[in-house]
Amino acid sequence: MDTKTFYTTLEKQGTAEFRERGSKFIGYAFPLNSAGEFKEILQHIKKEHPKASHYCFAYRLGLDGNNFRVNDDGEPSGTAGKPILGQIDSKELTNVGIVVVRYFGGTLLGVPGLINAYKTTATVVLQTLPFIQKPIELKYRLEFDYTTMNQVMMIIKQFNCSIISQEIQLFCFFTIGIPVNRREEVLYRLKDLNTVTVSPVTGI
Repeated sequence: MDTKTFYTTLEKQGTAEFRERGSKFIGYAFPLNSAGEFKEILQHIKKEHPKASHYCFAYRLGLDGNNFRVNDDGEPSGTAGKPILGQIDSKELTNVGIVVVRYFGGTLLGVPGLINAYKTTATVVLQTLPFIQKPIELKYRLEFDYTTMNQVMMIIKQFNCSIISQEIQLFCFFTIGIPVNRREEVLYRLKDLNTVTVSPVTGI
């Protein structure tokens, strides 16, 4: 059974440039939490480069290996998105997106040339960025009375849980991430308070 407790992702975003026979390729790599977040970043990059000829990309999210997307954006099928994703996977990264912006330079590169250009751009941009290991977390929703706040916060801090969202009123709603290897202890401690309702949230 796979009991990985960490996953590897990018610490921050970065960019790098690669030129091939007049064409300019600009690679953007960034940490990512959702497909929605990716769309926003892609729109921002498109606004930054309104005259570019292609915006090819790949991203991978989550831990089950099924949540990924590739896009050749008009380049011949399989020449852009797949080579980009291949670089994310070769570094065993997840929760990562890469967009490669191409300015066409007048010379056709052919299928092998395109594959090489997109792969190289993705490689170069990843080489410029530090990788970090993050604990694999399981999401839980907590509902509790405001009077329990201090005890709940103590458990969250003690076990290095992350707070994903919070609504604080007389009654509080938190979504937290519990490190997978501390889950049983945290749930035991929270349920021990009696005033906290705990329910799992699917996805990482």
